[in-house]
Amino acid sequence: MRPLPLVLSLLLLAALPARADDAAPTLTLEDAIRLALSRNKELKVTSFDRGITRANLLAARGAFDPAFTANGSKSQTREEASLGQLQLDTLKTDQLSVGVTGMLPIGTTYTLTGSTQDVRDFLSGYGRNYQTFGGFTVTQPLLKGFGFAANLENIRVAKANRSISDLQYRQSAILTVTSVVVSYSNLLLAHDQLEAARRSRSLAAELLTGNEKEYKVGNISKSDVTTARFFVASQEESIVVAERSVRDNQNQLRELIGDEVFLEQEPLFVLAPAPVFDVHVDLKADLERALATRPDYAQARLAIQKGRAVEAAALNGLLPQVDFVGGYGYNGLGYTFPASRQMVQDHQNPSYSAGLAVTIPLTFSTGRGTLRAARLTRQQSEEDLRRLESDIAVGLANAAGQIETTRRRVAADQAAYALAREALDAEEKKKRAGTSTTLAVVQQQQFVTEAEVNLSLALAAQRQAVAAYDQALGTTLERYRVKLADE
Repeated sequence: MRPLPLVLSLLLLAALPARADDAAPTLTLEDAIRLALSRNKELKVTSFDRGITRANLLAARGAFDPAFTANGSKSQTREEASLGQLQLDTLKTDQLSVGVTGMLPIGTTYTLTGSTQDVRDFLSGYGRNYQTFGGFTVTQPLLKGFGFAANLENIRVAKANRSISDLQYRQSAILTVTSVVVSYSNLLLAHDQLEAARRSRSLAAELLTGNEKEYKVGNISKSDVTTARFFVASQEESIVVAERSVRDNQNQLRELIGDEVFLEQEPLFVLAPAPVFDVHVDLKADLERALATRPDYAQARLAIQKGRAVEAAALNGLLPQVDFVGGYGYNGLGYTFPASRQMVQDHQNPSYSAGLAVTIPLTFSTGRGTLRAARLTRQQSEEDLRRLESDIAVGLANAAGQIETTRRRVAADQAAYALAREALDAEEKKKRAGTSTTLAVVQQQQFVTEAEVNLSLALAAQRQAVAAYDQALGTTLERYRVKLADE
């Protein structure tokens, strides 16, 4: 699940119209989502966790890799020797050993060794005397340290962490896409509010023009013209605020899609209408689906698996240390190394060893404390899973409620806007007929603007309610046909 390649980002940017002074780039919601998945900085930071956890798993598995060992040394010792009379003797020893050492998943440690040493002394004229050995030694825990639970803890935890990192990346991608959808919707809303403010000013300007004409012919008073002029002037503030809102919301969206420079002279995006998906809500079925698909719920379940692995290892660590230690091999002795080595190859002079090494703590405080902490950690993870199940159920119910609420809200605001337009047309006709006043038309224009803004807010809320419901279900990526790498 790596971020989409940079080339995709470049292709998407190339697809946008050139930023000329009189042309603004077009950005669809799908473009914004793809750009965010390839360039969003928070998502890139999260993606490193996947590589880190895989490296940690490789390191954990490496504990069972065999290792080649080699040792060589020279030593010289002066000592007293008594052969009828006290004499000083000098011993010279050359030693070389090679071998392979390693560990098995059940706790067995082994060493395969081949060694030879040449011991010479002054009294014998430094004659060669090769002692060669070939064989193996093993240490097998019988209680503490025995079995997969005790020795595969790090691998099991590392595997869980690897899966958790994949889920965290998926969760981060879901949050990123949801944020883009919400931000894109907010930018659409800001544009709609700006257009509503401009239309409101245009209506006020038309009313002023009409009043000025009627005043010239003496049909209305000077106060009607002044009222109309005031209403035109009062629209400027809402336009300035709306323009600032468009710029701020665009900067938020640009940050999500990976832009780094935010200049006031940057042209505004031309946005495509965002779809409003029809969502069928079935809370019982959707809750089961959310528990099966949400990355955070899967992470909580993996946390329990980690806790169980740590607890199993801690339970084994509470046992006494009883190890079987043994070995077997062959020995060679000769005046030359080939002759000594040949004796080993011919399996001459066998030797073996066997024994037990026992270590029993007097208090077991370390083991008991480790086990208690591991058990409580596992229980905490299980309780956290139950808490998350409750949170998912509540969040899903609330998101479902918002789907229905925003649907009804849009329908109500559409009806209110249509009625406000009809009322405005009727009031304008009455004014032209001389049976209404400028103030009444102004008030009706305000009602139209308010209804239009409310409808824009309701449509934005509806789009965002669907995005929130998809996030609650864990199906955001499927909704927008996003397929992450390695899936």
